[in-house]
Amino acid sequence: MTYARRMLDSYPAEIRVDQEKLAACIEACVDCAQACTACADACLSEEMVAELVRCVRTDLDCADVCETTGRVLSRHTGYDANITRAVLQACAQACKSCGDECEQHASMHEHCRICAEACRRCEQACNDLLAAMA
Repeated sequence: MTYARRMLDSYPAEIRVDQEKLAACIEACVDCAQACTACADACLSEEMVAELVRCVRTDLDCADVCETTGRVLSRHTGYDANITRAVLQACAQACKSCGDECEQHASMHEHCRICAEACRRCEQACNDLLAAMA
């Protein structure tokens, strides 16, 4: 059992969202933020770094959005569904954009392939949680 799931289970009040999808989304956000940060750093170590500027920028933007989304999803006191929906939509879009960018480099750079995979997983988790909130 992950820490996200354990923390949700220990929350003293009712959480009015599908907790399985919520835990999966928190975990995907944390994983994606880490993958994007590592991918950006790996891009900076590539010989042809000038060709990866957009990838680095997209990685870092996605990492920031994912990190923030994971934190917002981890807070439940004074919950506002409108804020949660907006953050999830932004995260899904950041992950789509980053996944698309990294896929362009995936055949040459394994770190981009891995990052694209993490982005797709997070994008799906955000969309799954959004659908459960509808």
